[in-house]
Amino acid sequence: MKMKSSMFKLFIFGVTVLTFLVGVPVSLHAQDFPTKPITLYCGFAAGATTDIVARALAAGAEKLFGSPVVVETKAGGSSTVAAGLVATKKPDGYTLAIVSSDAVMRLPDLIKVPYDPMKDFTFVGQYAGYSAGLVVNSDSPIKTAEEFIAYAKAHPGLTYGSSGINNHQAMSIEILAQCKGLKFKQIPYKGGAEAVTALLGKHTDFLCGAGSHLPYVQQGNFRLLIVNQTDKRDPEYPDVPILKELGCPDVPSNTQIVLAPKGMTDAVYNRLADVFKKVSDGPEFQQMLKQIRSTYEFKNRSQLEKSMAFEYNLYKEYHKKTGTKRIF
Repeated sequence: MKMKSSMFKLFIFGVTVLTFLVGVPVSLHAQDFPTKPITLYCGFAAGATTDIVARALAAGAEKLFGSPVVVETKAGGSSTVAAGLVATKKPDGYTLAIVSSDAVMRLPDLIKVPYDPMKDFTFVGQYAGYSAGLVVNSDSPIKTAEEFIAYAKAHPGLTYGSSGINNHQAMSIEILAQCKGLKFKQIPYKGGAEAVTALLGKHTDFLCGAGSHLPYVQQGNFRLLIVNQTDKRDPEYPDVPILKELGCPDVPSNTQIVLAPKGMTDAVYNRLADVFKKVSDGPEFQQMLKQIRSTYEFKNRSQLEKSMAFEYNLYKEYHKKTGTKRIF
């Protein structure tokens, strides 16, 4: 009996030690993360608004993590390329993507994407909103929104650059077209910087910007005619009307979110979310948003899960109502 009792005690001791040893790596992983560089895919081209935000987040996170956070450009498909890429990676926290919310809530209903927007991601957080607006070159004879509408009616087929096929900004332009009986031709680029360059070179007639247009408005290269995706005028441009003031409906602001693959542990998620929130609340990040005229629209994981699902269904209904068809 004594031998059996000793063996049982030895067995219990062994199980206890094994349990402790198994638990140690998990605990250490949560505490030590990251132990190698983190890659943050940016869904738009270098110089675009999203790229600027991505680099500001990465720079701040590097300081807090004590480990490199590398921004890698993966532009295309209005950031659906970056979203599709991150969905295939391990959910270990070392591969993330910053994309427009369109890549999750709207574009999957219009184009073929290699992911399920509601099932394949961990939403790390939302950090900024885009400032949308319609601009023309400063040497254009068009001075006001009313003059633009009149000119567009007389010259059907005006071309405009966008930062991706059928993206959020283009949606506002097409709403304007439907509202006023106009016809435009969209020229999609991989990011706002390319669309800006096209307008500067007069390869397009106007631009639906997502923030990258504003420095050129401030410098006098572009003239801002309409502000989109907002319910109030921009205090910096009090004489420029919003789309709703022209008697047209509009859509909510597009935003910038950080995605991770589905299946991330709570420990790693909490570490990432905590660091990015501290960075985005900090004075350097806030100053950067002010400089590029972007709004701070923070949402955490649970808030995003609710809003993304709601807006995904909202836009599906909108596409049906307006007859917007799938592109491919």
